[in-house]
Amino acid sequence: MNTRSAESDSADDEPGPVAVEEAEAALVEHYPRLVRLAYLALPTALGTHRRVLTAHRLVQRSLPRDRRYPPGTAGATDRPRGEAYALLRHEVLREALAYGRHGGGRWGWRERVRTAAAGGTALPQVVGLRLHPRAGGSEELALDRALAELAPEARAAFALRGVEELADAEVLAVLRSAGAADPRGAMRAAAAVKGGQHLLTAGEFDPCTLQVGPTDLLRRRQRRRAGLVTGAAVAVAAVLVSGWAVWGSGGDGGTASYAAPGSPASGAGDAARALDPAALVRPDAALWASTARMDFTAWPARGGRADDKALLGRALAVWARPGADVDVSSTPGTPRNAPAQPPQLLFAGNVDAAAVVIFYDGLRIVRYAQPRSGSGRAALDFAQVQDADVTTAAAVVVDRVDGNTRFLTAPWIADAQTRDLMRPNVLGAPLHRDADGVTDPVRMPGAGAAAGACGSAWPVVQLKSSSRIVESHTFLLTDLGDLSPVHLTYTPPPGGGVPARQPREATGAQALVSWAHNACYLGELRGQGVKAVNNWEFARTPLPEGGGEASWTCARADTWRGPGQATVTFVPPSSPAAAPGTVAGRQTDGNACSRFGQHVMAGVMWQSSRSHWYLVAAGSRDVTRITATAGVHASADGPYLSTRAPRGTRATLTAHLTTGATLTPLPAS
Repeated sequence: MNTRSAESDSADDEPGPVAVEEAEAALVEHYPRLVRLAYLALPTALGTHRRVLTAHRLVQRSLPRDRRYPPGTAGATDRPRGEAYALLRHEVLREALAYGRHGGGRWGWRERVRTAAAGGTALPQVVGLRLHPRAGGSEELALDRALAELAPEARAAFALRGVEELADAEVLAVLRSAGAADPRGAMRAAAAVKGGQHLLTAGEFDPCTLQVGPTDLLRRRQRRRAGLVTGAAVAVAAVLVSGWAVWGSGGDGGTASYAAPGSPASGAGDAARALDPAALVRPDAALWASTARMDFTAWPARGGRADDKALLGRALAVWARPGADVDVSSTPGTPRNAPAQPPQLLFAGNVDAAAVVIFYDGLRIVRYAQPRSGSGRAALDFAQVQDADVTTAAAVVVDRVDGNTRFLTAPWIADAQTRDLMRPNVLGAPLHRDADGVTDPVRMPGAGAAAGACGSAWPVVQLKSSSRIVESHTFLLTDLGDLSPVHLTYTPPPGGGVPARQPREATGAQALVSWAHNACYLGELRGQGVKAVNNWEFARTPLPEGGGEASWTCARADTWRGPGQATVTFVPPSSPAAAPGTVAGRQTDGNACSRFGQHVMAGVMWQSSRSHWYLVAAGSRDVTRITATAGVHASADGPYLSTRAPRGTRATLTAHLTTGATLTPLPAS
């Protein structure tokens, strides 16, 4: 993002006259971007249907009436896209803000009538149908509601930051040029909307990828006005999908394209280029060994069909507009919109009974799969993988059949094994991979696995990074039903007088023993877009009557989108190696047991070998005192409490920290 001041650049950025031909070329190339900007700046009171048509209308009417634009009207020149684009943006924003102030701008209903009567270019109109962008997830809905509370000028400021990626000084210059009454106030209001700018590229805010529904059919029938799409609707379609075509059949047994009619495949502009197989990003095969950024950007394109343009074209077309015979899934919070730029190709090849293509667009992994037999349904899966690293970008699920998962491993993986998380003392077994890095099938727990019901095994994949990037780095991944497997780590209990421990790979003996008691709880995280789970053993405490040493752990699951959950468990020394621990507390969508919630305390009822019941409680290293009330009254200095209590006692526990603050346990359910 350019952070130079717009004022300091004014001498360099003052645009000269721009020919209308240049402006027309910029409009065709950047049409989706301009329409999105207009849609976001228009008043939400218009409703989605009118906002969509008005956005297209403003962009189509942004070309100058004269042969050249007058100089100095754009506010701030757009360096990546040129002066012509900046002038178009200026016109579009000026008209969108005027529409908000005057209820229609200069291109209102009377102007449309005059234009049509004079034989001018017909503007987009649709009769009998309602248009609206695709519905997004909960995050997109929350952002849409937040933007609806803003004035058009503030929404324009938010869009200039999120869509155009302009610096604040440049946003201010553009708003002033577009006629905003209070540019600085608009920027302050936009800044009050925390986060969410990356969601502006989602389908919720894309007026070029639309869903169609009928209007009020009963009212139309009563008024004898049968709804038809007029000839002007053809003009809309021509603009929205100009030059677009459905990728035809071919390749795998004459299979259909699986793309809905109108899918983009060729033509000018950002949208068409993003869906052109020839434009796919293909990093050099040796990049991973010479870069400090170890994530999906270092993956080369692999697979026996990486050069199959027909397959790649179908995959991209389905991504843009999946048909009715495509099963679409996504991890929570992952947008499903078409790519804005050419994505990176990670893999294309035949795997088991499917032809599989895997893309990466900087935010998401997108997997397309179609039957090789030529019949059956296709699949399109989305998963968010923002800020992946050497471990979380180490593998992707390439195929999953009958409880068996094949992984595509990163180019820096030197060795792969499988092991059972519930058998910590059993060494891993070699896992074969083909020349492209695709593993043999790995048996995974069933989709119905839940706490205490995962069976007698929980297979994980143990990967080792190449010594060309790191020495002796081995780590564990497990399949929880998403495209990206989950990274498992471990934090050992506090040691006397040593600083707080940090998470480490869960491959040591102590880590594996601890994970054996928590493996079954992983089933509760299936399909939630989990990035990593850290098993923090926050305390080891003695039990009364010589009962041995108990282990207290907090398993922290972090999702790719941000929120996470924590599960606190208690494991007495008498528990078998794979027995699930007793759940002592849970938190959903909080920061417990993370770097931002570093204190935890829990308590359970425990029965000794002599059948005596005790209330036992433990806290993390900064707990200085624990007090129990309600049914039992006891207190103890330090991070551990043990007291006789009647069976079924539900005591109220309070811990005191070194800071003087107090702490309560996570709720038990």
